[in-house]
Amino acid sequence: MYQFLATIFKIAMMSLIVGVVLSAVDITAADLLAKLGLTPESLWEHVQKGVAWAIPNIILGSLIVVPVWIVIYLFRPPRG
Repeated sequence: MYQFLATIFKIAMMSLIVGVVLSAVDITAADLLAKLGLTPESLWEHVQKGVAWAIPNIILGSLIVVPVWIVIYLFRPPRG
């Protein structure tokens, strides 16, 4: 768990540093999105569509994966 949190912290710090540098040279997120042909609203719409697609598929897959994992876990030989 410590390694995961350390990685998240490193990513956050690097993002902050890059954000400060981009801000210093007067580049905004809206500018970068415009170069990609997006607006913040359209990006948010794409994120919502992605989540709306992913959640039902995750639930559907978990109906198979979770019971199989439970059976494998129960029949695994004891450790130690």
